Amino acid sequence: MPGPPATATMDRIRAPSGHDARPPAGAERIAAHATPARCDAAAAGAPRVFVVDDDEFTRAALERVIRTTGFEVRTFRSARDFLDHGWHRTPGCLVLDMCLPDLDGLEVQARLLADGSFMPIIFLTGFGDVGTAVRAMKAGAVDFLRKPVAVAALLASIGAALAAEARVRKERADREDARRRFERLTPREQEVFHGVVAGLLNKQIARELGVTEKTVKFHRARVMEKMGVRRLAQLVQQAGLLDEAAPSDAGDGGTPIPADMPISAGDRLPLNPYLREP
Repeated sequence: MPGPPATATMDRIRAPSGHDARPPAGAERIAAHATPARCDAAAAGAPRVFVVDDDEFTRAALERVIRTTGFEVRTFRSARDFLDHGWHRTPGCLVLDMCLPDLDGLEVQARLLADGSFMPIIFLTGFGDVGTAVRAMKAGAVDFLRKPVAVAALLASIGAALAAEARVRKERADREDARRRFERLTPREQEVFHGVVAGLLNKQIARELGVTEKTVKFHRARVMEKMGVRRLAQLVQQAGLLDEAAPSDAGDGGTPIPADMPISAGDRLPLNPYLREP
């Protein structure tokens, strides 16, 4: 993972404090470059940092600082721009302003969860209260930072978010691989699989299924081969992945969530893997 910048040009990222404040040199070019483009499969592999903030100066400053670490950055002026283009289903993390003119940060967080996206979120706010911060963190936010944002704190949070996202993405890929392998087993092989991981001996499985012990040994060897393991402990681990698999795991890469999709506070949402224990 890219390390911290060799030099820091500022300790904090500040929004303009008056009408005379102007974006840094090149901000117009940065804004033009950051015009949202719809996500496609060829561009979805490498992790990115996505920034959503309605203030042009803040977007440009955040992009400039984050790029010094070597990460690719995409910026958006509104939550709808980000949601409508499907980037929330790609590897990366989201740096999200809590107070946006179209959707507030908590609503964006709820929409991502409802869509099965577990992109980690770092909230930025100039007016956040303790209650809002608690709600965001309980729903799985990686961090909640006050503006003006300390550069060191922001970069540390981004590094932690991307590391956590990579871990979660690998876990989901492992579960999906285990599910695909299990589904390739025949019905008889699946019965033997369950007996083996339950700790039954071959003769006990044979008695349960009404077949010979030789038949169980044959199916057991086929199960090990199809599941891609060589030892019983590995097969038990695969069974654990199957138990953890969630329906939303298979939804990665689907249709982008409409920004106007209604979501109420009482809607049942998938569990967030970044959720903090109370």
